[in-house]
Amino acid sequence: MSTSAKPAQLELRPRGAYCDMASLLRTRFVARELNLFAQRPARSVQSGRLRTRFRGRGVDFEEVRVYQAGDDIRAIDWRVTARTQIPHTKLYSEERERPVYILCDLRPPMFFGSVNCFKSVLACHISALLSWAAIEGGDRLGALVFNQHEFRDQRPKRSKHSVLANLQLLHSFNHQLNSPINDGPLTLGQMLKDTRRIAKPGSALFIVSDLHDLDAEAEKQLFHLHRHLDITLIRTFDPMEQAISGSGRLSITNGQARQQLPLHDKQFQQQYRAASQQHEQKLHEAAQRLGLEIIEISTSDDPAERLRQRFGRQQRQSTSKRNR
Repeated sequence: MSTSAKPAQLELRPRGAYCDMASLLRTRFVARELNLFAQRPARSVQSGRLRTRFRGRGVDFEEVRVYQAGDDIRAIDWRVTARTQIPHTKLYSEERERPVYILCDLRPPMFFGSVNCFKSVLACHISALLSWAAIEGGDRLGALVFNQHEFRDQRPKRSKHSVLANLQLLHSFNHQLNSPINDGPLTLGQMLKDTRRIAKPGSALFIVSDLHDLDAEAEKQLFHLHRHLDITLIRTFDPMEQAISGSGRLSITNGQARQQLPLHDKQFQQQYRAASQQHEQKLHEAAQRLGLEIIEISTSDDPAERLRQRFGRQQRQSTSKRNR
C-alpha cells in the first residue's frame, strides 16, 4: 500500500506551464486534511460553525440578565422575574456559516516559473485546495478569478458543483495565458474594489496572487475590506524572482525591446537580490499595517504541504486547545 501511495502523492504537485483538470480534481483528497476555521460541533444540518457577535433572539440560549430598556418583551424570563421580583431577559446567540471567497490572480505576470511550474499553475492548485477544504468544512464557496482584461465571479453555494464550476473557471483563465507581458488595465486595486461590492460582511476572503502591484490603492481597498471580512493573503513567487545567478548572459524582452542580463556579474546579482528584498519588505510592512497574514508559497514548494502547515486539522485543534 505504501509503495502505491507514493506516486499518487507526487502527482498532486503542480507541474508545467498550464494546469490540467485532473490534477485540480485530485487536490480534493489532500483538502480533507485542511481546516480553514476552528472546528465547532454542528447542532443541526443547516447550522454554521461560527458564533456571531450578535446577541438577541437567536437559536442557542446564552444567559439571563436584568431587563434593559429596548429589550424585546417576548424574551422576558418570567420564572426568574417572579422569583427575584426584578424583570429579567433571556439572551441567545446565533451560529451562522461563514461564506468563503477565493480571489485568484491569473494576469500575465503570473505566467512565469523556473522550478516545477508557473506561478499561475501554482495559484490554480492553491485555489483548488482551498475550494475543496471550504466545502469539506460545510461552508459556502464563492470565487473571483481575473486576468488583465476581465473577471468572473461566482456567488457562494454549499455544493460540490460550486467547486467544479470554480475549477473550470480557473482552468479556462489559466489556458488563456500566453505571455508574461501585462497588456491590460485591470489592477489588483481595481479588483479589490469590485470585491467590496461582491463579498458580504462576515465572509472569509483568500487572495491568491504574486502581489506584484500591491500599491497604495490596493492597500486602501484592503483596509476597507478588512473592516468587514477575514482576509488571508497567499503570495506565490518563484525562486528566480528572489535571486539570480549563472554564467554568461540572459536575454529578456518586454515585447518591444530586448536586453541582456549579465548573470556572471556579482554586482548585478547583489543589486537584483537587494531589489527583491526591498519589494518583499514593502509587502510585509503593508500587511503589518493592515493586520493581515501573508502565507508565502514558492513554485519549488509543495502547496498542499505548505497549506497543511497552516491549516492542518491536527494543528488547528491543538491551537484551539491552547486558546481554551
